[in-house]
Amino acid sequence: MGEAVNSKRYTPEERTLYREKLAENLELFDTYLRHAEFKSAGTIGLELELNLVDSDNQPSLNNTKVLERLDDEYQSEIGGFNLELNHPVLQVAGRGLKTLEAGVAHRLGKAQKAAEAEGLKVASIGTLPTLSTQFLTEETWITEENRYEALSNSIVDARGEYVRIELDGEETYKHEFSDIAPEASCTSMQLHLQVAPNKFAEAWNASQAIAAAQVAMSANSPLFVGRKLWHESRIPVFTQSIDTRTPELVNQGVRPRVWFGERWITSVFDLFEENVRYFPPLLPEIKDFVEFSSADAPKLYELNLHNGTVWRWNRPIYDSSDSGAHIRVENRLLPAGPTPVDMVADAAFYYGLAEFLVGENRPVWSRMSFSEAEENFFACAKDGIHARVTWPKIGHIDVADLVLDVLIPQARRGLSRLGIDKDVIEEYMSIIEGRAEKRTNGATWQLKMLDRLAPNSAPDSPERREGLKQMMDAYVANQASGDPVHTWDVPV
Repeated sequence: MGEAVNSKRYTPEERTLYREKLAENLELFDTYLRHAEFKSAGTIGLELELNLVDSDNQPSLNNTKVLERLDDEYQSEIGGFNLELNHPVLQVAGRGLKTLEAGVAHRLGKAQKAAEAEGLKVASIGTLPTLSTQFLTEETWITEENRYEALSNSIVDARGEYVRIELDGEETYKHEFSDIAPEASCTSMQLHLQVAPNKFAEAWNASQAIAAAQVAMSANSPLFVGRKLWHESRIPVFTQSIDTRTPELVNQGVRPRVWFGERWITSVFDLFEENVRYFPPLLPEIKDFVEFSSADAPKLYELNLHNGTVWRWNRPIYDSSDSGAHIRVENRLLPAGPTPVDMVADAAFYYGLAEFLVGENRPVWSRMSFSEAEENFFACAKDGIHARVTWPKIGHIDVADLVLDVLIPQARRGLSRLGIDKDVIEEYMSIIEGRAEKRTNGATWQLKMLDRLAPNSAPDSPERREGLKQMMDAYVANQASGDPVHTWDVPV
């Protein structure tokens, strides 16, 4: 969805032509995948979505003004109170993760300085707790760009009725929206891992297998419109916000556009083929240019745009330039925040585990069913660091114990294989260990802090609203400290 589009709605003729171009793109991709050489430098990258808040910690619709003070490493997001920073790609070996942490901290600082110039603050958090239903039902929530309005229009038109958000946790929430505004509440960190095409299937399967543990350890979205719902409420809210299916289509087994998937794969082509086979185009924009010469990689504009409107939690990315093409996994399931060191610890956990699991003689995805991986994922989204999961040769286990006893040792070995310095490995793995041992992450801290500040408060009550404001004051202060979240205090 990073591409600009020309229209806010599309004609049947445009959709028919786009469908034909998609089929052509897919065939071209198949041919190129079988015969071409791809870059496989193993580089990593990171994107981070952020919230802008005012002095009362309310969302501020001023991303355009803040972005005017920043460079092209920052861009808009769908909500007028959102922006995104993009970290340049780098090599992970040696002290690459420390370089990533310093780079994220530096870029967050630049964003904060730009926000302060407009009287605002930046909050790096999975779902902004002070958002309200009223705010999300006002027409002004959206960034005024064609690509965002076109996306919202296409999803609502495809669905043919209001968008329904319905969640049960410690509290409940139900509301219908006339557009996809709740999607703007979901701010995430996306990790990128470049891999050779013949290694992509293993990297993607590994990413799917460990998705549950990632979500459990990093959960940071327990409060949607101020209600205590799932520990990572961002996942079901995002899923429901851009669901093009009516209840009848759900009952028929039609696949959702926010998708965990349904099977282990054998090639990156499997995922692109599924996208074309299962999902009608949302943004049928066509680029009119020559696809490629004998020396160039095909651009595959239509296929890539379509891929950007199927929101897999681990998404395949094909990227091309005049010097060639590469394939990468985009790991999309982590929330934003809390601090740069926390986020890079999450990145280290992912990269280390993926490297280890890909190198196993009998990989974990050959010893567990895909449905088990999916059930683990949603259990961890709901219960976070307190969830129980199923794991080969172990059976049912607390996810925090699985992380301590099995996954952290494996991640350490994977990071070592990647050539990362020992002290760097220990620094970041100790943060994951600290969370697991204390059963503390961003989600648990937010819930405990709110209970201290507004005990027994009802949703939408003045006590709850004041408690959320004070909790966000403490969150932003702790975020500025740079200390990992498992060390944050909760006053008695």
